[in-house]
Amino acid sequence: MRLSYSIVLIMGLLFSPWTVAAEMTVEQFIQQMVRQHHWSESWLRSVLSQAKKHDAIIKLMTPPKTGKARPWYEYRNTFLTQERIDGGVQFWQSHADALRRAEQHYGVPAEYLVSIIGVETYYGRIMGNYRVLDALYTLAFYYPRRAEFFRGELEHFLFMIQEEGFDPLSMTGSYAGAMGLGQFIPSSYRRYAVDFTGDGKRNIWSDETDAIGSIANYFRQHGWQPNQPVIEATQVRPESASRLLALEFKPIHSLGQLKKMGLLYQGKQPDNEVGLLIDLEIAPKKMGYWVGFNNFYVITRYNRSNRYAMAVHQLAQEIAHAYAAAQGN
Repeated sequence: MRLSYSIVLIMGLLFSPWTVAAEMTVEQFIQQMVRQHHWSESWLRSVLSQAKKHDAIIKLMTPPKTGKARPWYEYRNTFLTQERIDGGVQFWQSHADALRRAEQHYGVPAEYLVSIIGVETYYGRIMGNYRVLDALYTLAFYYPRRAEFFRGELEHFLFMIQEEGFDPLSMTGSYAGAMGLGQFIPSSYRRYAVDFTGDGKRNIWSDETDAIGSIANYFRQHGWQPNQPVIEATQVRPESASRLLALEFKPIHSLGQLKKMGLLYQGKQPDNEVGLLIDLEIAPKKMGYWVGFNNFYVITRYNRSNRYAMAVHQLAQEIAHAYAAAQGN
């Protein structure tokens, strides 16, 4: 059937280039999934046809026009609050057995597991209200900046709902598709979530024990070293700071090597311990310096941000002190 010029014009006005491009990309994605995984095309169409684009998600994902992140001295105030510390103590007291078991099995101290949950979801209070399907669909097909990454997460999500028997329309999470108490994206769920309760399910949404075990497993799989340091304050020669900060993000240089490059470390760790220089703005135009060790780097595998990792570390320390005081230790 031939369409009249007026109908074509109306259709052109109704559908923006982004919408057409997205629909084409969805079609290509469906065909790719069918070829790679031999999934039912009708099943894929049925699931994806129920996904909705949310402009609010794109807005939330878009970096601010200034391009400048909040300085550490402001960022830390979001997480290092008395209420969040007290909430961590209460969470620890409520789930002490699971935390003790996770620490024994995976080697990750309880305070870091509690802190991750505190930073990510305020101990389960804020886990996100977007449908995961909608979030991943929106970012996979309407957010070119990271579309390839989120198409991969959408693929993992489709695997997930088949493997676990989840209802794709009832699963909720953050605007970036992160889920549960520890905010696992689908690929992390498939790789690292564990059934720590032994009930045959990996429930990171409402089963705190599974969430605790899953976060501990994530840390261990990313190289957490039991009974090893995380981060220590240090000094650096002013003329050497930029060179040291330009080194690889992963700690691969020994303290001995870093000292030769201008690090003024006077802590307890031996010269063969590897680390990297961390700088954070502790006051307007005033920088603080730390040496981050392997375990600090592991925290950044959860979120690739020194500010984030420092917030997790400092909150963990505050929670540990408050918990010990509450226990009379």
